[in-house]
Amino acid sequence: MKQEQQEHILSYLEQQRAEKLAEMGGYLRHLREEQALTLEEVAAKTKVQARLLHAIEEGRLEPLPEPVYIKGFIQRYADALGLNGAEFASVFPTAVGVQNKRSWRNWYTPQLKPVHLYLFYIFLVIGAVTGLSSLIERSPAPVSNVAGGRWSAKSAPPRTSPKADKSKSEGVEVASTAPTAPVAKPGEAVRVDIEVKEESWVRVKVDGKTKYQGLLKKGEKRTWTAKQELVVRSGNAGGVILAFNQEEAKPMGDLGQPKTLTFKTIGR
Repeated sequence: MKQEQQEHILSYLEQQRAEKLAEMGGYLRHLREEQALTLEEVAAKTKVQARLLHAIEEGRLEPLPEPVYIKGFIQRYADALGLNGAEFASVFPTAVGVQNKRSWRNWYTPQLKPVHLYLFYIFLVIGAVTGLSSLIERSPAPVSNVAGGRWSAKSAPPRTSPKADKSKSEGVEVASTAPTAPVAKPGEAVRVDIEVKEESWVRVKVDGKTKYQGLLKKGEKRTWTAKQELVVRSGNAGGVILAFNQEEAKPMGDLGQPKTLTFKTIGR
């Protein structure tokens, strides 16, 4: 009876781990595609094989090693996408005593210790990374402009590949859910206030320089000002409420959709 209870607990914990991996992997894939990166590009940055990154995105535990290593892979993946990797990976459960059915410990003789497995994996990753092809250039993301006091939006079409994005990402006009904003008066700074309603990756450029890039959590509020131009990009436009020059705040766009908005002073 005691053994059955233990097996039930282990099965439950493994199920929880699989569900959390699927949730986190899906979000990482969303951010990767939003930034027009391929798995091979991320693999080159993280030194983690593309097939393992793919398994993380799909929430599949079977091809992956011990939970502690999976957590490390998630941290590297998140760091490569501009997130706080340690903070993001901290929610992945790594309960002691719970192992995947296809654990690396089962692939080798019982005499091997965890430290041996870890060193072996490091050498394996280094060997796999050798000879990777040159990185594919990132395809430019479509940008929405705010000029003359009105918002205009350009939304990216369904993604096929980074190369295909280059030929399709220009000039596709769609109806905008963004509000109308007033023009910044001559000599007046451009100000943008943000309140996060749903967790979202955000990048902010002020006068051509990146001032912020990372994951904003629900409830966070931020303000940025620029002399000439301020560009805001969000991976979840509907979760970000934005106000231009202290006017009425409204969502940047639709939930779950990436969007870029550019604010300029008059005459720019």
